[in-house]
Amino acid sequence: MAFMDEFILPLAFTLDLSFGDPRWMFHPVKAIGWLAHRAETWLRTTNLPLRFAGVLAVIIVVGGSAFSAWMLITLLSHLHRVAGLALSIYLLYSSFAVRDLGDHAGAVQEALEAGDRELAREKVALMVGRDTALLDEYGIALAATESIAENCVDGVTAPLFYGLLFGPVGAIAYKAINTLDSMFGYKNERYLEFGWAAAKLDDVANYLPARLSVLPIAVAALIGKLKFFDTFRAVFRGARLHASPNSGYPESAFAGALGVTLGGERSYGGVVSQAPLLGVKPVQCTPLIIRQSIALMWMTAVLFLGAGVAIRFLL
Repeated sequence: MAFMDEFILPLAFTLDLSFGDPRWMFHPVKAIGWLAHRAETWLRTTNLPLRFAGVLAVIIVVGGSAFSAWMLITLLSHLHRVAGLALSIYLLYSSFAVRDLGDHAGAVQEALEAGDRELAREKVALMVGRDTALLDEYGIALAATESIAENCVDGVTAPLFYGLLFGPVGAIAYKAINTLDSMFGYKNERYLEFGWAAAKLDDVANYLPARLSVLPIAVAALIGKLKFFDTFRAVFRGARLHASPNSGYPESAFAGALGVTLGGERSYGGVVSQAPLLGVKPVQCTPLIIRQSIALMWMTAVLFLGAGVAIRFLL
């Protein structure tokens, strides 16, 4: 049994690298999103204080998702051990986004290399929330690179972290937290109070994975003949400048490793904002940088998983 416990996570990770997100099958995130929508609709009719209603939504969605995953695995395991293992592998597999993140960024890179700036804008708009219609080549490459860096935690190291600690139930619980943040974690009139708990819990859940990701990013940079020491310099210099308590760590690490500057001016819904400049070298992003960031993300994922499995084995 112990061997099988160590086996399912690497297999699930390999499935993601090989096939990407299983959109052609039932996806747990769709169920989580449906439950979140139903919970919000019901709780907004109760006249409870919005912040308290948001706390209840988090409890319902995260608790319900984790309990459903545990219950289904338990029921199938009673029917047949292989069935329980298969579901465990699938739930873990659906929690990762390594292949999809790389494919999306690769499409942006290929469009830029082909000189099709309009197609590159369309492709990068699938990755980021900022306005992309007026981005030049460097702005498009910057947006794609920043998306890879930030999502290296949300879609790669964080689900790996919770999968290593708590198995498929932990990975699904994290996915529920992350999904809630993407649905409710907006600082606008509708969600400022209702989404407060979802945003705070996402910050807590990503606190350790974001910081633990820095070392494998640096080692991946060393393996890829990028900038090992600048990875740490960039993190020490800029990670805490980011508006997010967590995103600054992977983004600074990627900026240092790739030898570029991330951040700067961007527009959301026509409103221009200024993100802090991250990195130690004033170099702009290019299609080559996108390619290097994809390789860096893949190697970081492999190193994070390998280190986690090794530590579990030793313990």
